[in-house]
Amino acid sequence: MQILCVIPSRISSTRVPRKPLLLIQGKPMIQWVYENAARCKAISHVIVATDSEEISSLIQGIGGNTVMTDPHIQTGSDRVAVAAEYYPDADVVINLQGDEPFIKPRMLEQLVSPYIAGESPDMTTLARPLDMQINYTQPGAVKVITDIQGNALYFSRSPIPYFRAQEHHAPVYHHIGLYAFRRDFLMTYKTLPQTPLEKIEVLEQLRALEHGFKIRVCLTEDKTLEINTPEEYEQAQKFVYMD
Repeated sequence: MQILCVIPSRISSTRVPRKPLLLIQGKPMIQWVYENAARCKAISHVIVATDSEEISSLIQGIGGNTVMTDPHIQTGSDRVAVAAEYYPDADVVINLQGDEPFIKPRMLEQLVSPYIAGESPDMTTLARPLDMQINYTQPGAVKVITDIQGNALYFSRSPIPYFRAQEHHAPVYHHIGLYAFRRDFLMTYKTLPQTPLEKIEVLEQLRALEHGFKIRVCLTEDKTLEINTPEEYEQAQKFVYMD
């Protein structure tokens, strides 16, 4: 099985300017992401899809591969789809965001585990148990709930579900923004128009659900640190990365 990992990386960022090139513990953020992905034995190829010659030069300078993409592409998954066109032999395509410097190889293996097991979901994503005391009400922590087969029912920045019957419990997961697509579905996904819930929540995975496709939620116990704010960038300087 050929598994392609595409890391979409834009140079522009409103909250953290020039984010992919910022140093984290002495190394550019995008280099962290690339090198950690390259250590995953399940992955056949790793490429960075970028709109920046600076990012492309950096990755090529460490022996990596890049694809130049239009800066006006709307979402990371759309950018991944464009890059995947250069790799027609890929069976599965991973979308690994360029602001996940501490991603662990085993998390990527967990993400693609259904495909390796012989299943063929439209797409998969990753989640971990939600800290209900801290993150249940936080919009920055995306919540996901699933059906009993482990397929996503909904993703939201709001607290879901509403626990009206306090004596009952239901699993709520903290979504981690990693995705893997069956290649043929990724080519379908890129043609789908954006949807109302996707736009209001600003969660691109809702596009698949709103068009009637399924997303398998794979579970992990590992934590990572996505860099979306200056505060998270400061936290990254002290983050202890352990495989």
